[in-house]
Amino acid sequence: MQLLPEDEYMHDVEAASHFNESMYFNVFDPQAGIGGFVRIGNRPNEGYAERTVCVYLPDGRVAFMFGRPEITGNTAFDVEDTRFGVEVPFEKLTVKYDGRVVLLAEPLDMADPKRAFEDNPWTECAIDLTYKGISPMYGGQLVNDDGSPLGEGEGFDFARGHDEQPVAAAGTIRVGDDSWPIEGFGLRDHSWGPRHWQAPWYYRWLTANFGADFGFVVSRVVRRDGSQHIGGMFLTEGRYDHITQAEIDTEWEGDDLYHRRLHIRAKTSRGEWIVEGDVKNLIPLRNRRTTPDGEELTTRISEGLTRWVCDGIEGWGLSEYLDQIVDGRPVGAVED
Repeated sequence: MQLLPEDEYMHDVEAASHFNESMYFNVFDPQAGIGGFVRIGNRPNEGYAERTVCVYLPDGRVAFMFGRPEITGNTAFDVEDTRFGVEVPFEKLTVKYDGRVVLLAEPLDMADPKRAFEDNPWTECAIDLTYKGISPMYGGQLVNDDGSPLGEGEGFDFARGHDEQPVAAAGTIRVGDDSWPIEGFGLRDHSWGPRHWQAPWYYRWLTANFGADFGFVVSRVVRRDGSQHIGGMFLTEGRYDHITQAEIDTEWEGDDLYHRRLHIRAKTSRGEWIVEGDVKNLIPLRNRRTTPDGEELTTRISEGLTRWVCDGIEGWGLSEYLDQIVDGRPVGAVED
């Protein structure tokens, strides 16, 4: 693995038709009771970017926007009304959005995006946040001995290079006539390389912050053949303890099987952690694509605003559950 300061910026576009370079930022401010995430994923060989804006409002509504604005290259994370800036690599970045959002009184409406966008009211939204790293980056890019990227080509992949960092965020979020000053914590990531959302069979990506010096990421990625990768870390006392084992027990809700409560048992070299998660709000997102084998797959990515409790301490973050949908059911809910 290799991670360099220049990896904060844009990477050369590879030949793979589904090459992706993306950045993602989440935040939650417990005092204001508001949080959310913003993502840009450039797909220069396909001529568009995936842009997602999601704000969980204090009253339970979700302000949401998704689009695929056209792009002609991979020179910046700057599309229409959304822009990410790197002021100091690994230390200070900015996120700005100034556009429209749909206001969802029932966030589960987004299971049918066409109807959700047609049947719910729209308003203006402005996000202006500065993110500062509260710990070192972790992750990087798989490389050969000579430093060249490993495995270029048309493989059915999810990400070759990927890094993450717990962060503090400050600024403002405005939705309609309401505005909130933000002083919160979150996580940001950066990925590059070929990506299909259909590459994992299912995954669980759980992020939490309990303040400036305590947080975690728990990751479980399951492939179609049943093999899996467990990853993540706990941030304590200014250091990362990497997760060696993790069990995630999920309590599902409703006919569509959305995750609502979670129990995590994770092990690191320094001990075991027990975490309880309670999903306070959830919005289901959808991606459809034909795989290289010609299979039509629908992928559901359920984004849950989650209250976490660990060692009696309350924290907040996101629980992201990606599942391929087969016969109308999420495959991970069937197998878990």
